[in-house]
Amino acid sequence: MTLDEFHNRYIVTIGIECHVQLKTATKLFSGADNDARGAEPNTKISPICFGFPGVLPVLNREAVHLAVRAGLAMKATIPRLSRFERKHYFYPDLPLGYQITQLAEPVIVGGTVETRTPDGIAHIVRLHHAHLESDAGKLTHAGERSLVDLNRAGTPLIEIVSEPDMHAPAEAKAYAKTLYQLMTYADVTYGDLYHGNMRFDVNVSVALKGASELGIRTETKNLNSFRSVEKAAEYEMLRQAELLDAGESIRQETRGWNEAKQQTFTQRSKEDAHDYRYFPDPDIPPVIIEPAEIEAICHELPKMPGQYRTEWEELKLDSSVIETLLSHKEFAELIAVILERAGREHAIRIAHWFASSFSSSDDISPEIGNFEADKFIELSEMVSADELSSSAAKEIFTELLSRDISPRVVAEEKNLLQVSDVAAIAEVVEKVLADPASHKAVDDIRSGNDKAIGYLVGQVMKLSQGKANPALAQKLIREKI
Repeated sequence: MTLDEFHNRYIVTIGIECHVQLKTATKLFSGADNDARGAEPNTKISPICFGFPGVLPVLNREAVHLAVRAGLAMKATIPRLSRFERKHYFYPDLPLGYQITQLAEPVIVGGTVETRTPDGIAHIVRLHHAHLESDAGKLTHAGERSLVDLNRAGTPLIEIVSEPDMHAPAEAKAYAKTLYQLMTYADVTYGDLYHGNMRFDVNVSVALKGASELGIRTETKNLNSFRSVEKAAEYEMLRQAELLDAGESIRQETRGWNEAKQQTFTQRSKEDAHDYRYFPDPDIPPVIIEPAEIEAICHELPKMPGQYRTEWEELKLDSSVIETLLSHKEFAELIAVILERAGREHAIRIAHWFASSFSSSDDISPEIGNFEADKFIELSEMVSADELSSSAAKEIFTELLSRDISPRVVAEEKNLLQVSDVAAIAEVVEKVLADPASHKAVDDIRSGNDKAIGYLVGQVMKLSQGKANPALAQKLIREKI
């Protein structure tokens, strides 16, 4: 089935549950190290991770603090009281036999996320709630064996549950990207998608146009890239539509995503809340968050993407440039500093350099360490002073991303400085105009064909080995002719 055929008959409804790993030093209910990236299996653990008899959980208050930051970033309500419950299921990577989570009284209620699709259209996605919970471990399947790694067991998560407000795979991707920005700008997570710091579960249902009820949904779990969110939603909506066209029914189930085949696949039937036998955790007292604490956390929130958008309105940047800058927090922070220190002209020029070098579709921010504003401002000032051509400046910009060096030093190393000495360029112009090969271009210009001057300027640039200031060269050519 093609996308056009789908949209002629069906409507898709998408909701997303996102697990965000909080960047605390220790786990949610124990003193074990919370950062297991690159660690050997089963080395970031404690007796609580293994569910040994007699162990008692102690709540990590910093996890609550970060959860409140996340909630405020999403414009949500933070209730004064929230509680933990036990969610029972049996799986090899869950030694306790239950997950400590929240159901009836979560720490975050409501909220909204304003997204923008690639064409710049704004879309509001409502949030139902977000709750704190401890993560399970990780299973690795090797042939007929399954290996259990409990490094991740007990890490603090917030699970953000959206309302089913998305009706296109592109909207789902935009929501995932925006949520990533909110969580990383709020500094509640490392945001390392490769290591699962944020994982997306995509719920998809399909119904005939005009139907009064939503279709039966499937949930595709543990997606860790924005592209896979979009592609999994697209595959699943077409798969369901083809089943409905064939007179078959949709099963409510949990599905996985095969990245290599770009397909979803069945994992298990989808459980409902009553299947987990939730009940209050008797070992963890209620969490009380006073209004004064919420107010204090609100004041410590860093600048968020929406604030950058407002500040950049004076720059009149294309939406694609803005999306690229916002996709990488380091870029947004840098442009804000440049705008404050050097002004509009330099901020616009440098913003375009970044936008042309990187993509807003990157799933993970580039690992670049040289973001001193002064060297980018110096480079832009050299362009304004006609010391560099635009192509030379872009070449030097690329060098500055990976080297802690002055742009002038790079320009000198690469022999890229433009000659703006009138006498020196005039001498080159004389040679070009005296060349018989230039006579036709001169005649054409005198006859009104102004485009022919491009040939003469090109010859000046060639003879000067690209060093001549092209604007000055053109001015001198016109004067001589």
